[in-house]
Amino acid sequence: MRWVDTSRPASGLVVAVPEAEAVVGRHRDRLDDHAARGAPAHVTVLFPFVPGDAIDADVLARVAAVVGTVPSFGYSFSDTAWFDDAVLWLAPDDPAPFRNLTECVFAAFPAHPPFEGEFDDVVPHLTVGHRHPRPVLEAAERQVRPLLPVAGTAHEVVLLAEDLPGGRWASRASFPLG
Repeated sequence: MRWVDTSRPASGLVVAVPEAEAVVGRHRDRLDDHAARGAPAHVTVLFPFVPGDAIDADVLARVAAVVGTVPSFGYSFSDTAWFDDAVLWLAPDDPAPFRNLTECVFAAFPAHPPFEGEFDDVVPHLTVGHRHPRPVLEAAERQVRPLLPVAGTAHEVVLLAEDLPGGRWASRASFPLG
């Protein structure tokens, strides 16, 4: 399965977690190609979203309307977790607010299921690293765990869009939570 049409710029909606940068930033820069291309530490709300070159005023207004109905919420990441041996991530102590946000946005944009519907259960997470040998990711985990928890408050959803060619991620808009 191909997640995005690579001939068009991808986009995604995320909750940035700036508090995590001090804890996982250097690991993400090495172990997560999205970080190396400019994506901040984040929890994905909806990816892939509308192709970057198709985002217009109507799409932006619809996102703003939906996101504005969801209240701001606090978050804390106190532990690491794994998807198989392939992905090391920070686990939110309470994933419910992130799940709710994803469900609300997906309901408004049903043509864009989270991760193209590949997963029956979309697990909110903050990726530390992926596509590296397990021992490399385990070394990062040993360095990250003593620095947890990471805590903050989600106040907005950020629209990230990919610039082609080159694939750098850049913030195109932000939408305040209600």
